[in-house]
Formats: sequence, structure tokens, C-alpha cells
Amino acid sequence: MEQLPPGKGRLRADYHNAPVNGFGDLRARICLVGLAPGAHGANRTGRPFTGDGAGDFMYPLLHQQGFSNQAEALSADDGLQLQDLYITNAVKCLPPENRPSTEEFASCRPYLASELQALPSLRVIIALGHGAHSSLLRLFQAQGLVRRLSDIPFGHGRSVQLSNGLWMVGCYHTSRYNVQTGRMNSQMFINLLGQARALVSGENG
Repeated sequence: MEQLPPGKGRLRADYHNAPVNGFGDLRARICLVGLAPGAHGANRTGRPFTGDGAGDFMYPLLHQQGFSNQAEALSADDGLQLQDLYITNAVKCLPPENRPSTEEFASCRPYLASELQALPSLRVIIALGHGAHSSLLRLFQAQGLVRRLSDIPFGHGRSVQLSNGLWMVGCYHTSRYNVQTGRMNSQMFINLLGQARALVSGENG
């Protein structure tokens, strides 16, 4: 897997303040791709969705559905292990105001490609939010797996099979804002995980 370059330190000195690699089961059949490290989450702890509201919502549900060995995600050394799941972000460093630029997406895309290539059993990618979805589509277009980006619009629960057999599924982000406004809730996320499992099992309906 390609190593990330040193990042530019941001925020407090006791924060991770560096590119955040993905983590999880390298034999995973499902990969969840988010947007970028959160300012006081992954940028602080050094692990995706750890120590922020999105992770506080996500990890208990992943544990409930058998994708992790524990419900809490507090720090990079808390003993959390993922099962049949790998988690990463489209952008590896904390973007200004949590809004990655086109250049940031592009510069991080080779590292995302390297991560996906290091998952030999990968069958399903969950694109968490429109930004991750868009960056993945551009990656797959460059690889010749997608012709036109407009052919695959983002939508929660919308799935498409690429020409290499890989499935891509859109999912609303698990951000605190989306949860508080009702755009995302626990049952929606559980159903999405079930959909991903069904695709892995070849149940396309």
C-alpha cells in the first residue's frame, strides 16, 4: 500500500495533525469511504471516524451488525478491530473548513486507489456522502470503469455495478448534522449495511 507523505500540522500540538490512513480488515469484502478527517476526530486521533460525532453514531451500529469487536471508538489504540470491513477517506488530511478542494481530492486519489488495490477480496464500496462518491467516480473513470460521471448520480441506497464486477453504493453521511436533522438515522444505516452484505452474497435484488 502506498505510504502517505508527511502532512502539514494543524490545530493543537497533541493532535495527530498528519495524513490519516485507512484501517480495518485487509481481507474485507466491504470498504466504506468517507470524505476527510474531522478536525477533532481523525485529525486528533489518527484513525478515521474516531473521536467525533460521525463515528459515535457509526461504530455502535457496526458493532451491532457484526462488523467490529466493540461499540466504542475512542483512540487509535483502543483495541477496535473491524471484520469484513475496511474504512478510509477520499481526502487524507484535514481540509480547511472541512471543504476539500478539487486539488486535494485529486492529490489524494492515488493513495485511495492504492488502498482499494490492497483489498483483494473487495466486492462492495460504500460511498459515504456526495464528496466521496464523486471522488470515487473520478478514480473509476480514470481506470476505465466508468464512462460518464452523470451516469451514476449519488443517492442513498443507490447501487451500481462497475464493469469489473465491483459494486458501489451511495450512503448519506453519518455526520452529526445529518443525524440531528433526520437525514440519516440508525435504521437507515443498518439497512444500508444489510444492502451491502446482500450484494456481497450475490443477492442483487
